[in-house]
Amino acid sequence: MSVTSFQLADKDRYLGQIDKIVHSHSLRKAESLCKLLLYLADHAITQPGVSLKEYQIATEVFGRPHTFDPQTDAAIRVQAGRLRLKLSEYYSHEGSADPIIVEMPNGVYALTFHQRETPASVVQPIAIGTAASAIPPFSESQANRKPLEFPAPPKSARKWIVAVLALALAVALATIAVLSIALKSRTARQSEPIPAAALHTFWNQFASGPDVPRVIFSNAAFVGRPETGMRYMDPAHDSRDVILDHYTGVGEVLAVHELDKVFAQLNHSIEVKRGSLFTLDDAKENNLIFVGSPAENLTLLDVPGSQEFIFKRLDAGPHKGELGILNVHPESGQPVIFYPSNSAQPLTEDYAIIALVNGLNPERHMLILAGTTTIGTQAAVEYVCEKDSLEELLRNLSIRTGSDVKPFEALLRVKVARGVPVGVQLVAVRRAK
Repeated sequence: MSVTSFQLADKDRYLGQIDKIVHSHSLRKAESLCKLLLYLADHAITQPGVSLKEYQIATEVFGRPHTFDPQTDAAIRVQAGRLRLKLSEYYSHEGSADPIIVEMPNGVYALTFHQRETPASVVQPIAIGTAASAIPPFSESQANRKPLEFPAPPKSARKWIVAVLALALAVALATIAVLSIALKSRTARQSEPIPAAALHTFWNQFASGPDVPRVIFSNAAFVGRPETGMRYMDPAHDSRDVILDHYTGVGEVLAVHELDKVFAQLNHSIEVKRGSLFTLDDAKENNLIFVGSPAENLTLLDVPGSQEFIFKRLDAGPHKGELGILNVHPESGQPVIFYPSNSAQPLTEDYAIIALVNGLNPERHMLILAGTTTIGTQAAVEYVCEKDSLEELLRNLSIRTGSDVKPFEALLRVKVARGVPVGVQLVAVRRAK
């Protein structure tokens, strides 16, 4: 069954197959390809048979600027080719028995879904180019023929042969071990990623010198227990003796992982600390990277924060009680408040900020990476950890390679599919005055 004839009843099966591929060994470390696959799957199910354009994928999935020109930039064609290879790799190994086959035909940016056909029984061939009738029957004389007999070597010779064979085997095993170690070492050296110039430029102030930046991730104060239900703590009515402050969102977890990978590329380390354990001494003595919004990363309320894009819980309208981002100085055509998709529906859109601000200690740096939801936070961190999106940000800030990054604030629009950020758009950039 192809996607062009797909029925609504098959939607869950197709999405389940996509989810299985995304979490497979073949794709689990290829985050950009997972984003592309999820985006194409969502489009294939909502608009079956319709191929996407390179420009649409570039801007909506990979956050490329609206000046993207597919005639001069082959990035999307390269990513599509990689995805086709990964799908082929998956179905050659892990997915060899999967009932649903997902493909992306050459020349189009659209997925097709096929039901695997039951393979025909395999007949063992007798001989290439030889008819069965041409094979002579096994004669009775051959059946009664005695096998050739050879005299056994003397015991001393047998011992000598065994010793020689054992020595040869030991030498062979040792040689294989040495070659294997050398090959692994060489492969490891060759596979070490070389950080892009954009990564060096953006992160230089955090990844140079002996100072180890601290990553402060959000862990909100909850009341209740997981088995009975939890809610945010209300300081006006709840005692601090009953709070749980050791839970955090999946976006923050993945964000810390991304930051760790980037700093490893830059040959630097980070220290990770949960928000409830943060102290003002941390702010005075360390470069800080805050992961998560002030709604959950409550320590952000105690330090200088963003000034252009401010998190605000809405007190009126259809999004009453939800977290939005206040646009302090809206430009022409921009709303005063950006808020995610309605909480009564599956999350399909979120907003996030990236803000490099002055801290309590002017000799230290402070970076805020936060969304109105945990998925937006993940997207903000991924944006500053990937070469293409960082290059876009640096261009908008007019920062040349190797220059220092001055305080700024940026707003991102995040497209979400099945709880995964699949597209990021840079909405606005404001430099500190």
